[in-house]
Amino acid sequence: MKQSFTYEDMKLIERKQLGAQVPLELFRTIRLIGLHQALPMGGKATTVTIGRKIGESLPVSTLEEILELFEQLQIGISRIVHQDEHMMRIAVDECFCEGLPVLEGKMVCDLEGAILEGALHRISAQKVTVREVKCNVNGDEHCEYEVRYLR
Repeated sequence: MKQSFTYEDMKLIERKQLGAQVPLELFRTIRLIGLHQALPMGGKATTVTIGRKIGESLPVSTLEEILELFEQLQIGISRIVHQDEHMMRIAVDECFCEGLPVLEGKMVCDLEGAILEGALHRISAQKVTVREVKCNVNGDEHCEYEVRYLR
């Protein structure tokens, strides 16, 4: 008997009338009202734990595959804007939060960063940490994540 779900299970959709998609406003409502506003500390501990687990379950083996999957899953259009031996910065255009009202000082895309961290952990021999450093909600031009390689 099956005890847990896998990423592959998530593709098993049999909704004949409503189909495979849900509106972005529902996702935003779950994330920003249900988690961010309802849980302590903006739900960050919860979304980071969830995101890492999701990232670790993704069927990827390279950074390029992670970035491609981010676009396929409509998380956003990702691109590397800086990379050296210690860190990398990944910008995400068309993130789920694009178009929301600006709330200066707010970063709300920690789930996406944690998904990235979990996926990078899966494919890398090195431990990595990912931190959101820019967010559309903060008034930035895109969301951006700083990836640090730990030794």
